[in-house]
Amino acid sequence: MAKYSLEPVEVKKINTKYRTIQTKLPVPESLAIFKALEESEPVSMMGQPPIIWDKAEDFSVYDKWGNKWLDWSSCVLVANAGHGIKEVKEALIAEIEQGLMGTYVFIHEKRAELTKALQALAPDPNNYTVFLLSTGSEATENCIKLARTYALEKHGSEKKYFLTFTGAFHGRTLGAQLAGGIPALKTWIQGEGDNFIQVPFPDGYRQTDISFDVLLDSLKEQNIKPEDIAGMMTESYQGAGPNFLPYEYAQKLEKFCKKYDIVSIYDEVQAGFGRSGKMFTYEHYDVTPDLIACGKGISSSLPLSAVIGRKDIMALYGPGSMTSTHSASPLPVAASLASLKVIQENNLVDNAAGLGEILFSELERIQMKYPDVLGVTMGKGLVMGIQCVISGTKEPDGELAQKINEKAFHKGLLMFAPVGLVGSCLKIAPPLCTTIEALLEGIQTFEEAVDEVLGRKTLE
Repeated sequence: MAKYSLEPVEVKKINTKYRTIQTKLPVPESLAIFKALEESEPVSMMGQPPIIWDKAEDFSVYDKWGNKWLDWSSCVLVANAGHGIKEVKEALIAEIEQGLMGTYVFIHEKRAELTKALQALAPDPNNYTVFLLSTGSEATENCIKLARTYALEKHGSEKKYFLTFTGAFHGRTLGAQLAGGIPALKTWIQGEGDNFIQVPFPDGYRQTDISFDVLLDSLKEQNIKPEDIAGMMTESYQGAGPNFLPYEYAQKLEKFCKKYDIVSIYDEVQAGFGRSGKMFTYEHYDVTPDLIACGKGISSSLPLSAVIGRKDIMALYGPGSMTSTHSASPLPVAASLASLKVIQENNLVDNAAGLGEILFSELERIQMKYPDVLGVTMGKGLVMGIQCVISGTKEPDGELAQKINEKAFHKGLLMFAPVGLVGSCLKIAPPLCTTIEALLEGIQTFEEAVDEVLGRKTLE
C-alpha cells in the first residue's frame, strides 16, 4: 500500500505554463488538516499524494498556497470532460437556483433527458433502457442481480454461477467483491459466494497464454458446466494494467455467452465516456454487451452511475422494486447532461484517441530505457500504465513505483497512488480535455522523474 511521507521536504521550485511549485512538499501549513483527518476518519481514506486540493480546473489542480499540478489522475478517472468545467458549473447553479435538490424516484424532467441521452449511446437504442444509480459498485451489483434473476426465471435454479476474471475489480461492496478477482480484497468474506467463479484474465504479460481455451480449461478444472453459468462480467479493461482483452478473445467470449444464454456484462465504470478513445471501451472489441455498468466519468464530477441494458432483462423488476434513494438525483443528472454534451461537442473522444497514440509511444520509449525494471507499457486513449518490476523478472516492485510517483508529485505532475499488485503500476489518466502542449510537458516531467529515480539523465 502506498505511503507518502508527511515530513515537509525542500523541492526544486518550478514555474512553467502548467506547473507551479513554490513551497516545501507537503506544504507545512497543510499538516494541521492531515492531523485533523487522522483523528476523525479511518486510515483507509489516506494513501494519495499529500496535497490539499483547493480548486481544480480543466487539467490543473491547485492548493491554497500557490502550487499548481498538471493532473494525470482525472480524480481517479472521474473528470473526463475536465475539472470544474464551465458548462457543468452553470448547469449545477441553474439547478440549485431552481430549487430542486432531491427527488428520490419522483420524476423530474432532466431525468428523462439523461436516460434518453444514454440510451442513444447503447448498442441498439431501441432495445436498451437505462437505470440510474449513485455509485459504480451499485451498478455492478445491479448487473449481478439482473443476470441471476434472468437465468433463474428463464432456465431455473441450476443456472446459478457468475463468471468473472482474476485481477478484476468491480467495487467494494459484498457482491462487487465476490465478483472481483483480487483475493487480498476478500479476506473479510466468510462463507458467501460459492457460486462466484473466476478464470484467468488474458493480459498477455503475466498471463501469456491468451487463447480462449484457457477459460474453457479453467471451467473444467472447477467442474463448472457452461450451461450452468448465469452471467459473465468483465471490466472493459482491468484497471491495474490497464489490461485490455485481446480482440479475438473478446469475440470468442461473446459467442460463448450467446451459445449458452449467459448474460454478458461489461464493466465500464472507469473505462467509459471517452477514456480509451471510444465512447465505451467495449467498442474496441466489436461486441454487444447485454448489460453495461457505468460510473465515474459519467458526470465528470458528482456521484452518479448507470446500467444500460437489454429491455427484456431490465424489465424483470416491477415498479418500486429496483430503485435507489438517490437514483437520478437532480444535481448529478444536471452535471452528467452537461458533461456528456461537452465530451461530444468538443470531440474529446477523438482527442483522447489522438493524444493516446502520442502518449503510448512516448511512455513506451521511456519504459524501454529501463526494460529490466519497467516491465511493460499498456493502454489506449488517455489511460496508460507502466508496470514496475524487480530487475530481470515480472515480479511487481511497488517500492520503485512509489518512488517515481512521489518524484513526479514533487515536480508538479499529479498521479494517484500506484495500483495493481503491491502498488506496482504507474497509472496515467489525464482529463480528456488535455491539450497536446500540456501532454508533452507532462511526458517530459514524467521522464525526468523516472530518470532521477533510476539515475540516468534525460536524453536531449
